Amino acid sequence: MKDSEKQTVVGFIGTGVMGKSMADHILKAGYPLIVYNRTKEKAMDLIHSGAKWAETPQEVAEASDVVITIVGYPSDVEGLYLGENGILQYMKQGSVAIDMTTSSPKLAVEICETGIDRGISVLDAPVSGGDIGAREARLSIMVGGTEESFELVMPLLKLLGSNVVYQGKAGSGQHTKMCNQIAIASNMMGVTEALLYAKKSGLNPESVLTSITSGAAGSWSLSNLVPRMIDQDYAPGFYIKHFIKDLKIALDSAKDMEIRTPGLQLALSLYEELAMKGEENSGTQALIKLLED
Repeated sequence: MKDSEKQTVVGFIGTGVMGKSMADHILKAGYPLIVYNRTKEKAMDLIHSGAKWAETPQEVAEASDVVITIVGYPSDVEGLYLGENGILQYMKQGSVAIDMTTSSPKLAVEICETGIDRGISVLDAPVSGGDIGAREARLSIMVGGTEESFELVMPLLKLLGSNVVYQGKAGSGQHTKMCNQIAIASNMMGVTEALLYAKKSGLNPESVLTSITSGAAGSWSLSNLVPRMIDQDYAPGFYIKHFIKDLKIALDSAKDMEIRTPGLQLALSLYEELAMKGEENSGTQALIKLLED
């Protein structure tokens, strides 16, 4: 880290499944870090490692030069940034906010425009790679906003991901993430059906994976989530309830653009059915439980 960057105070709001690992990479790189999470217990490891705890998002905003957020839903993002005590009211002029939540492209544009009015740069920078990518700093990060602000925070983003790409104006990061989720939606159905086929035909699932992961069928989900299905490990690398949220955002955006997305619609219906069976807090690989019934 350059000497000029050592005094950059980074605020981090949202230390859940992914945020905790992401914040830890920043702390280990030597940046002063101040953290907030609605459940303090989820931030205790970071606090013990040297992060400063903030009692409110306002405290994070006031103390930080760069604020990174990764929360649950667009409603959470809207309240955090634009609500009665939204952080844009308290951030310093010239500071940068980076929202890494998967959220609405329209909301990303609104937040960016509000930030500009207050002299604050806002980037929408959703990520892909799940808990493994966050833990190993191998996330794909898709960024929308001004290119100048993107370049300014690139040293931070490189600590979190191995594939950091500037996509264009505000909202472009979220639109790119929707492309990602649309591709994953149909792929999750495909890899699940492939595993079921392997089992029912009497094949060894591990041997099948060895053959097909490096071929044309290869995908992140096939390599990382099907082994969890085989082990009956349904712990969330990415919650089903959050995937449903993402698919609904993608479907709404696609409808606005008059795009037919039959695969997306089917995947959403299956995951909603799975959630109704009580699996909303399981990982997306729990889809196999529905199709095995």
